[in-house]
Amino acid sequence: MPPRILIAEDEDRLRRLFAMLLSNAGYKMSLAEDGEQALEMFGKSKPDVVLTDMRMPKMDGMTLLKKIKEVSPETPVIVITAYGAIEDAVEAMKAGAEDYLTKPIEEEQLKISIEKALKLKEILTENVRLRAEKKKEYDFPNIIAESKAMKDLLQMAAQVAKADATVLIYGESGTGKELVARAIHLNSPRSRGPFEPINCAAIPDNLLESELFGYERGAFTGAVDAKPGVFELASNGTLFLDEIGDMAFALQAKVLRALEERTFKRLGGSKTIQTNTRFVAATNRNISEMVRNGQFREDLFYRLSVFPLEILPLRRRTEDIFPLARHFLARFCRQMGKPVPEIGPDAERFLLTHTWPGNVRELQNVIERAVILLNSRTLTVDVLGQRFGSPDALMGVASGKDNGIVLPNEGFDLEEHVRGLIDQAMARSKGNKSAAAKMLGISRATLRYRIEKYGLEGDVEDGKDDEEEKDD
Repeated sequence: MPPRILIAEDEDRLRRLFAMLLSNAGYKMSLAEDGEQALEMFGKSKPDVVLTDMRMPKMDGMTLLKKIKEVSPETPVIVITAYGAIEDAVEAMKAGAEDYLTKPIEEEQLKISIEKALKLKEILTENVRLRAEKKKEYDFPNIIAESKAMKDLLQMAAQVAKADATVLIYGESGTGKELVARAIHLNSPRSRGPFEPINCAAIPDNLLESELFGYERGAFTGAVDAKPGVFELASNGTLFLDEIGDMAFALQAKVLRALEERTFKRLGGSKTIQTNTRFVAATNRNISEMVRNGQFREDLFYRLSVFPLEILPLRRRTEDIFPLARHFLARFCRQMGKPVPEIGPDAERFLLTHTWPGNVRELQNVIERAVILLNSRTLTVDVLGQRFGSPDALMGVASGKDNGIVLPNEGFDLEEHVRGLIDQAMARSKGNKSAAAKMLGISRATLRYRIEKYGLEGDVEDGKDDEEEKDD
């Protein structure tokens, strides 16, 4: 279908001239005598480009431009101004016009402007499509969650997304903190604005300040040009401060002031810059304990934790393991053009018995590597074992041979595995210590000692335990 051009021009001779020139170039035309008629036709015909005169009866071109941009920001509008009316052109460009032409208009100039506008429309339309796909991916109902803990967290995140409150997300590395932060942004009134993430742990302290606030030319050696920071770039959107618990104590005071006053200065600058930004922070550390130890500012902690959210590690929400594994399996098979396999019994056992210290990120990596190596219609522990370089070791874990564990060559953190197994046993027994101890093959007294040792008392809900009550 040829591109559709809507022309709004009150002068009959010019309107017919534009129509003839553009029809000869292969465009489909809609003609309006004034702004009101053009707006009505716009709603019906959905043109690819609008060409409008600035001076028209009933509704002028500036009003038409603004109304079109309100309902269809991606539709390019080219305005026509009288010779020398630069003020009109400047005002139109500020209001969102893609180009302006001054009378008298040359044929070649008109065609070039239309072609540029059509290319821009193509790009903008693709951006809208990609944004819609991304938003769908991050819609809370589409985030994979079968466990009650994760469903409850997503419900709370959906509620706070509609507000503009600061959010602090807790969770171990790899649990999905950035995914939740992006979902909050994309489901908020700021979704059309930018999402600017910055990892406070990945940038050296002496560089982090300049990344946050930007700098002016000559602010330090090597600053040959001015550069905006993420506080500036995230204006009208969301700034995600990841791993904020690793931020240097001295820098925390400057961040606090920027959060409270919504103003800051670039390094080496004297101008105060305002920012209209929503803040979401995340950490894998115990900020409350850091405050008590003097490692984190108490005032910044309270400023950040207006709405705290905690994402539990994968070992404490085992109901999510299979749905996530199947999701990653389908995604990577689709990307690599392979049929989606069944998950074999030995692979199932491994997925449930592994403690996943790297959480969802580790599970995703394991599945991706397995799909690369996959040559059958069944996913087995042999293929999953390539992740660890020792399939035999994994077979031991999954089948219970050699006391359930075969030590990998590179070794592993025993305490972390023990804690993870206790976590899983308590979760599956719904807090029943006698049942959990039976699963683990230890006495209830030993289990209670381990729970106290690892500080898990507050992590599990203590269910009814008749046997324990009798013994106590």
